[in-house]
Amino acid sequence: MTDVAGEPRGPGQETADSLAAQAAELATEVSEARQPQERRRLTAAFAAAARSGARVTGRGARAARRGTFKGTGWLAGLVVAMVPRVRVRNQEALRAQFPGLSTEDLADALITGAARASAAVGGAVGAWAALPVLPAFPVEIVTETLALIGIEIKLIAELHEVYGMPAPGNVVDRAGAYIGAWSHRRGVLAASPGGLILVAGSPLARRLRRRLAGRLGRSAFSLAPLFTGAAAGAVLNSRETRRLGQQIRADLRRRAELGAAGHGLELPG
Repeated sequence: MTDVAGEPRGPGQETADSLAAQAAELATEVSEARQPQERRRLTAAFAAAARSGARVTGRGARAARRGTFKGTGWLAGLVVAMVPRVRVRNQEALRAQFPGLSTEDLADALITGAARASAAVGGAVGAWAALPVLPAFPVEIVTETLALIGIEIKLIAELHEVYGMPAPGNVVDRAGAYIGAWSHRRGVLAASPGGLILVAGSPLARRLRRRLAGRLGRSAFSLAPLFTGAAAGAVLNSRETRRLGQQIRADLRRRAELGAAGHGLELPG
């Protein structure tokens, strides 16, 4: 994989890798948490780790600050590094964890769970603005944005599993396909053999950067002072994740219906 910005790995790469790994872990755990208190505990622990890391590693904080303000190319590289680390449950695991649900009810459950996870992250990170001192404001924006993207891409991947249309290939191939699906807000079109190579100026790179710019704007808004930040962050993130899940689900359902009609089959309940 290459950086969308086409830039060499610099001294802040260690911090970038740490951010990607933390965001992938949070996206995985908070998406699968079943209780509100568990989601709050996870997001609070993640927020504390991000703040601590920003204080301790001044170079890392400066790298995140430069990455945030110079554009979305740096963030796109973090997304590419994060997504293969996000745990995706296959159809068998999902059926075992949600026994007795129809395909449509299972898709509903996943979308609802992801929307609640996004709300938890947005509310927790927005509340950081109430602190007397923010050690590295852009670090909070980057970590929240990465976690939200991880939650949404995990949702996209698991919806593909539910409808029996997982992306082909290895972990890196599938990660690239799901990043493309997130960028285009539709089901997977094709996976690139050998993984995702985001070349600066390519159509996918441009679309990904536009989508990231929108996400960064919502993340920054959720860090507005006091009540506005926490409340708006929760609502905006939940709404956006739910909308994305419904768009992907509608596309997958349409494809499943077309496939079933072409083979003279009935869709499973």
